[in-house]
Amino acid sequence: MPENQVAIKVTNLAKNFKVYYDKGRSLKDVILFRNRNRHDVRQVLKGVTFDINKGEAVGLIGHNGCGKSTLLKLISGILYPDQGDVKINGRVSSLLELGAGFHPDMSGRENIYINASIFGLSKKEIDARLQDIIDFSELAEFIDNPVRTYSSGMYMRLAFSVAINVDAEVLLIDEILAVGDANFQAKCFSKLQEIKAKGTTIVIVSHSLSQIEQFCTRSIWIHEGLIKADGIPIDVHSQYLEYMNELREKSGDSSLEIPAEYLAYMQEKRYKENLRLSMTSEQQAEIEKNKAFRWGSGEVQITSISVTAGDDKECRLFEVGTDVYFKVKYKVNKPIYDAVFGIGFFRNSGENLYGTNTRIDNYGKFDITEDGEFTIIIRNINLMPDQYTVSFSIEYGQGIPVDYWKDALKIDTFTSIMDVGGFRLNHDWEFKGSKELEGNGGK
Repeated sequence: MPENQVAIKVTNLAKNFKVYYDKGRSLKDVILFRNRNRHDVRQVLKGVTFDINKGEAVGLIGHNGCGKSTLLKLISGILYPDQGDVKINGRVSSLLELGAGFHPDMSGRENIYINASIFGLSKKEIDARLQDIIDFSELAEFIDNPVRTYSSGMYMRLAFSVAINVDAEVLLIDEILAVGDANFQAKCFSKLQEIKAKGTTIVIVSHSLSQIEQFCTRSIWIHEGLIKADGIPIDVHSQYLEYMNELREKSGDSSLEIPAEYLAYMQEKRYKENLRLSMTSEQQAEIEKNKAFRWGSGEVQITSISVTAGDDKECRLFEVGTDVYFKVKYKVNKPIYDAVFGIGFFRNSGENLYGTNTRIDNYGKFDITEDGEFTIIIRNINLMPDQYTVSFSIEYGQGIPVDYWKDALKIDTFTSIMDVGGFRLNHDWEFKGSKELEGNGGK
């Protein structure tokens, strides 16, 4: 990639911190016992090198203490490296710590001016953006109150609103999206998608792998100060989850709380062999062909999936705008209650395009006590010409996986219309003051 297309260039980056064991507590201690200030040097980063291209959205993952946040602070310039170099091409905006740079006794409005000026905006530029910042934060009622009276969620709203309205070319985010209610988080991600589409380079540190898979095209796994893996999120995350599983098993701490996605992954190894033993050789061959990844508790197992255009003829190629029928058959090894059926569509790159389930679509509870099937009809499929992988799931309770079949099959779409993009949107045209000279009115 040419240098002018690289937004962030990190070269052999290393950072050390001193950890003191008997640091003096008073001036007397420091003077009389200055030789007792024993310390160890902890090397957090050990020579990290990578490039991030303009317009990329990259997630940084890793267990606590691996150096993710330190790396982000080095990129932003808050910390300086002991070795190596960081080069940034463009204006940087960062959300590394909740309310960092806010003065507690100043009002929200005054802090907008302070924070935005730190990001490099002039007063004239801030004046032009002020109302947009206030509107996005939804804090108009409190904007002239001291920020010490704000809740942590209000801090987050204001900090995020400033950061995304400075027209930065590089945006750095460290876990801050975990703060705030669900509606505001959704609003934040919608705004991030908007600025990503404009070509802004975004780097996110997060423990939520699903958020990174939804938003980022690349993940970098930092492990013990080095890059352990770098690539498509779904591939990197699989390696990371396997490591977390091994770490928990070695620790022998059964009370250790880990996210549900880790638990789901850990069930895969125990479940996969039993699942294969219950399948025919043809079904196993289909799994190998599609490199399917399955996990779950196994009380109910998906046995076959057929795809048609509404008839009995199997099909994997569909014209954009037609109906697609997915019929999923399953067998019951043990009854489950409060079950949920789901489907998801992904690009070959692993990008999550769309997913839903019967709970999201407001269907009632399902009790599965005998073998059966369910059909999902996608009306007027509007995925533009490409190849897509489709995943299916059966869960119960609060998202406990019973059989999650990742990348169960592939479908292709085609069209003779020359529109472009990832999705086709239903639309109409209206005209005033002009007359159509040729054509047939779009028909």
